[in-house]
Amino acid sequence: MPYAHTLALTLAIASGSAHAMTDASLADTVSQRLQGDRTGACMAVAIVENGSVARTFQCADAKDTSRIGPDTAFEIGSVTKTMTAALLADLISQGNGSLDDPLSAWLPPGTKLPDFQGKPILLRHVVTHTSGLPALPSRMGAPDMTDPYAKLDEAALLASLGDVTLDAAPGTKFEYSNFASMVLSFAVAHRAGTDLETLMKQRLFAPLGMEHAYINTPPAGVRAAAGHTPNARPTSAWHFQTNLAGVGGARATLDDMVRYLQGQLDAEASAIAPALKLSQQKVSDAPPMAMNWMLMPVGGRTVHVHEGGTGGFSSFVSFDKEKRRGVVILSDTTWNSIGSLGSLGLHLVDASLPLGAPRLEATPDAALLDALVGDYALAGGMKMTLRRKGNALEIQPAGQGTYAMSYDSAGDFYPRDFDAVLRPQRGANGYTFTWMQMGGALPATRIDKAVATPAFAVDPATLRDYEGEYPLVPGFGLTVKVQGDALTIQGTGQPALPVQAVERDVFVMDAVGAEIRFERDAAGKVAALTLKQAGQQLRGEKQ
Repeated sequence: MPYAHTLALTLAIASGSAHAMTDASLADTVSQRLQGDRTGACMAVAIVENGSVARTFQCADAKDTSRIGPDTAFEIGSVTKTMTAALLADLISQGNGSLDDPLSAWLPPGTKLPDFQGKPILLRHVVTHTSGLPALPSRMGAPDMTDPYAKLDEAALLASLGDVTLDAAPGTKFEYSNFASMVLSFAVAHRAGTDLETLMKQRLFAPLGMEHAYINTPPAGVRAAAGHTPNARPTSAWHFQTNLAGVGGARATLDDMVRYLQGQLDAEASAIAPALKLSQQKVSDAPPMAMNWMLMPVGGRTVHVHEGGTGGFSSFVSFDKEKRRGVVILSDTTWNSIGSLGSLGLHLVDASLPLGAPRLEATPDAALLDALVGDYALAGGMKMTLRRKGNALEIQPAGQGTYAMSYDSAGDFYPRDFDAVLRPQRGANGYTFTWMQMGGALPATRIDKAVATPAFAVDPATLRDYEGEYPLVPGFGLTVKVQGDALTIQGTGQPALPVQAVERDVFVMDAVGAEIRFERDAAGKVAALTLKQAGQQLRGEKQ
């Protein structure tokens, strides 16, 4: 996934004490984030800490609690990549290869691979998403987007390697690539001389006691969860050919993932333990990564993190070796288009981080509706018309029907008929939006007659009222200063950027798509601000 410049959402996790949780306290925390959420998601959540385990199974709507339970296997999506890394590390530990091997050495003879000026793709580049391979293989054909990988076979995957021209040396640029991860999945099975499901069961699931985990062949006593989109609609499971499934095809119960975390935390000796330790070691610095694990700073420590998402499921897994603490969240609803499970997951990693609130159905402000009405072109060329219908918005993509949009308390519009998000963005010249669907984020440009937005002038004396420090979360805040005749805002560790007033006490920062709203106390003095960006809101009181 690409990285974006933001004011607050790229912050490192600050130091904070993590308290051992009981089932009841964990349930209370999850309920605060999930209860009543408009996505209707159900979640299985566990925290492993110093030998104890807290668990909860919850749904946004209590009537849906039968959807999940201890016997339910969820799609874990890209968290599977960490398991493939463990199998790779296992082969390396046995003397069957090295991270410095060229990828070509692990593939059938004659497979055509790209290089850059003679520099080949190495295995270390694949497990750190710096191979230079694109996100998806070129020969997927016309996939069914409800089950996009089902028709992709090994021959098409390997042939796609020959279609790639690298534009930089492997190891020099981060680009999240499911294509590369599928090739690694195949390569690991090929080097081991067996199919990936057999390998995963024998070398990972069995040693760790993950009795109900599987890829395509479910064991007895497990039921597959049904997936859902964030507009509460059932959706198809995703399927992968077995040897390609290491990219995201594993399924597991909550207790399977608890045992996976316990293995990562060295809770028990097992045949796979040396490989797990090897897979946890840092491999690259930009961004910091182990073997398919993101490395996140937490108060002077390092936490291993990975998220997953398919068309109907989301997952979050992390562990802190120093604190001997792990977190897992399995959801039967994909939250990809609304920011994934990071808010809840990172709060469970460190309670000093904001938990977030449920996305509740809401009524949009009439002025917002009127400001969005118009004709737009999305990046990539598709055109879209936005109209107001009563107290709601409707959209009509060019050549298609009209779709009614609902609105939620996070400030996003969303269609009830399919999974997407229309995220309004206020700029100096009025509103536009970003269209989010199928993992893509497409900015929209107005193509009808521009809406005239008169400049809002703020006198220099008033600008001084806003100056100050505004902590948002531990370790990150905003510094507001007047420079010349302009107001600037600087996030911790980031450059100061100018903002422009659009109404009293409201400023926008076009460069990063942020809106800043200042609050005044009863005496009329500026007392706090709220940063709205990328579908999230952070509030800080003036110091």
